[in-house]
Amino acid sequence: MKKKALGIAMLAAAVIAPHVSAQTASTPTAASAAVAVDPAAEQALHTMGAYLQSLKRFTVTTQLTGERVLEDGQKLQHTANATLDVDRPNRIRAIMTSARSHREIVYDGKNVTLFTPAQNYYSTVAFDGTVGALIDQLRDRYGVEFPLADLFVWGTPQAPTGQFESAMYAGQDYVGYDLCDHYAFRQKDLDWQIWITTGDHPLPRKLVITRRDDDARPQSVSIIDWTVRPDFKDAIFTFKPPSGAKKIEFVPVAANKG
Repeated sequence: MKKKALGIAMLAAAVIAPHVSAQTASTPTAASAAVAVDPAAEQALHTMGAYLQSLKRFTVTTQLTGERVLEDGQKLQHTANATLDVDRPNRIRAIMTSARSHREIVYDGKNVTLFTPAQNYYSTVAFDGTVGALIDQLRDRYGVEFPLADLFVWGTPQAPTGQFESAMYAGQDYVGYDLCDHYAFRQKDLDWQIWITTGDHPLPRKLVITRRDDDARPQSVSIIDWTVRPDFKDAIFTFKPPSGAKKIEFVPVAANKG
């Protein structure tokens, strides 16, 4: 049985994609291609990113509903949750849960620990960079995808530009009690939509991603909630192994493949 899934990792990678050019199947002119990308929609992402980078201490949670597609095309939904407590520049705790797994990542500015409560295993390695650098290190060296990783890329020089085939403003809608501006983008093999809170606090509140490289068009929907004045204590960034926990080696991806 073939299963294609959109999980929490999609939140880390789906929006940040390589540069792609506008498709030329209908041989659009340069003028028509330019019209397809609304500069105001791109600017909304820049404004949101600048605000995200201004947040130093916050808690963000997401509830993801994804789809996996069976061989006959039937879609099955699944859910996952993630909570990030962040104290920039170099402390973060992430808790990721679903019916299939539970993982925690704790970084205190000197060491990062990955803990799996079901097995009561944990791995710790030394690291002394920023939260953004940590996310890159975990992905590239250890194959660990961080939830909501794009939050640490938007508004930085690493944020990609010019990758959209189309970008448009789609009006306003509510996410919970927040009035949001709704934008839709197309790039490479993805269509995605984002709802950004109106006003002086442009926070992303909802993200919908649709894969176009699969005829079944599997989709993920993420609702994102924010606490910009959190009351967590500094102690949450210090990992204390629970009773009976076993320390194991944090093995790089290359070593795993060998």
